[in-house]
Amino acid sequence: MASAEVLNAPGIPSLKNDVSGHLPKLRSNQGNYVAPSSTGWMRPTPSDTPIEEMRKRFHDEGYVWIKHVIPRDVVYDMREHYFSRFAHTGMLSPNTSPGDGIFNTSSDPTSHQGIGGVPVDSTNALLDAAHADPTYRTFLAHPSLRAFIRQFTGWKQERIVDRAMLRHNCPGSQSTGIHYDQYFLRDGDDEFLTAWVPIGDCAATGGGLMYLENSTSLGIHLESEFLKKAEHLPKKERIDAFNRFMAKDGFMSHDAVEFQEMNRDKVGRWLVGDYEAGDVVFHNPWMVHAATKNEDVLGRIRLASDLRFYEEGAKLDPRWMKIWTHDDGL
Repeated sequence: MASAEVLNAPGIPSLKNDVSGHLPKLRSNQGNYVAPSSTGWMRPTPSDTPIEEMRKRFHDEGYVWIKHVIPRDVVYDMREHYFSRFAHTGMLSPNTSPGDGIFNTSSDPTSHQGIGGVPVDSTNALLDAAHADPTYRTFLAHPSLRAFIRQFTGWKQERIVDRAMLRHNCPGSQSTGIHYDQYFLRDGDDEFLTAWVPIGDCAATGGGLMYLENSTSLGIHLESEFLKKAEHLPKKERIDAFNRFMAKDGFMSHDAVEFQEMNRDKVGRWLVGDYEAGDVVFHNPWMVHAATKNEDVLGRIRLASDLRFYEEGAKLDPRWMKIWTHDDGL
C-alpha cells in the first residue's frame, strides 16, 4: 500500500483551508499572480451533509466539493500504481515512494509533462498504457463514487464516458488552461456531471483546479457565441473544440489574471481549495475552471482524473466513447 500517511508527519503542513483569511498565491500557466482581492476559498461540503443542501450548493455555485467520497487508501494505491510506471524516467525524486509522487528537481519539468502540457513521445506511450490499464478502469468504477453519483443526481443508473483522463502536473510544468467542459463534448447532451478526482493530497498551490466564481452564465454565453460563429461550418468542424473560432490548443486562455479582467463584470474571484485524497469536486458543463501552476512547497506532482457522467439513456458524444489516447484529436 502507498504511503498515504506521509503528509500527516510532524512538521508537514496540514491540508486545511485557512478560514482566518490567509489566501494562497495563485497563478496559471502564464501571467502574473492573481491578486488577493480576486482570490477566494472554495466551500468544502462534508459527505454527511443533507443531499438537498448538496444539490442547492451545486445549483447555486456551479460546483460542489464533497469530502471523503472515496477511501483514502484506495486513492493512494492508485497514485502509487500510476507513478510506478514512471519510476524509470527520472521524474521521481530518488529514494522516495512512487505513492508520494515527489518530483526530481534535477530533472527538467518540461520533459515530464502530462495531459495539458506537451508530453514527449516516450511519455505519450506511458500515458496511453495508463489509461487502458485495468487498475485505472476499476478505480473509475469504485462503488463509493458511483453510489454517491446516483444519490446526488437521483439517476437510477449513471453512464461514464470511456474517455476519462489522468493528468499529472509536475512542479514548474504546464497544465490545464482556462475552459469549460461543454465545448469539448458538443456532440452529446449538455446535461452531464463532471467529477474531478484528486489522486493524492493537493494543496491550493499544488496544481489543482481553481474555479471562476459565478461563471456558469459566462460559459453558457460564450458557447452560444462560439456556436453562432460556427453555424455555417460542416458538423465535424462545428463540434470541434479546435475549430477556426477556438484557440489552437482548445483553451480560452492560459492567463487567469487577464481572463478574469476581460470578464470582470460577469464573474467573481478565482476559487481554490486544499484538496485531500478521497475528495471529489463535481461541476456543471459550463463552469469556467483551470489548473493552478504547480508550486507545491513539498515538490509533489499533482495527479488527478476528470470523469464525465450522464444519466443512462442520454445522448452521448460518440467521440468520447473510446479510451483516451494521445493522438485521438480531442
